[in-house]
Amino acid sequence: MAPVILFPAIDLKEGRCVRLVQGDMAMATIFNEDPASQAAEFEAQGFEWLHLVDLDGAFAGRPVNAQAVEGILSRVKLPVQLGGGIRDMRTVEGWLGRGVKRIIIGTAAVKDPAFVREAARRFPGQIAVGIDARDGRVAVEGWARLSEMSAEDLGRSFEDAGVAAIIYTDIARDGILTGLNIEATLGLARAVGIPVIASGGLASIEDVKRLLQPDCAVLEGAISGRALYDGRLDAAEALRLIASARAERRDA
Repeated sequence: MAPVILFPAIDLKEGRCVRLVQGDMAMATIFNEDPASQAAEFEAQGFEWLHLVDLDGAFAGRPVNAQAVEGILSRVKLPVQLGGGIRDMRTVEGWLGRGVKRIIIGTAAVKDPAFVREAARRFPGQIAVGIDARDGRVAVEGWARLSEMSAEDLGRSFEDAGVAAIIYTDIARDGILTGLNIEATLGLARAVGIPVIASGGLASIEDVKRLLQPDCAVLEGAISGRALYDGRLDAAEALRLIASARAERRDA
């Protein structure tokens, strides 16, 4: 497999680009008042994808930051994956029709797995499952409630559904820059046949170097948020390392 894709994250709260700490909406740091300009900056830096989350939508159970998302879609040409408050087929169809390339379904994957299966059948390659876990248990409703299901059990339940990817977030690490939970992410990736994207805690270039080790070749990529915004992770250096690893594997 090709080296990982690094997905810069744009989390939307009240129309602004923010980062949370462990999913706590009361601990939001505003990084940009204009999410579309932030998306354009990521595009100019050379990223291949954007990862968007409608945080308000995740709590409300419906899209809330639609205007901000649409502003991003009209501003950049990068493919976008979007999650947060997507819990019915009409919303899936609406966002795909507006140009979103991949829809991330989280809470509904636990509460209504048949919906995920139908969406994946109707839109091959465009539906991902968001698995957000705390102490191994899947959290739902904007991480406000823990379910009884384990991350691996939820992942396995979609093995035959045609899901394009799983975005696995370790909530305990999200936003606190302690490093990705590689062990748990690889455990999930080895337990399922679905590509897995790591999320939560990416802190520095050392995390990127770790992702380029041979055992991480099973991962599709990783999401970076706060480390990019506060300068702990240099985008140019990270993308240069990934491009170099990609060239080496191509020439091998």
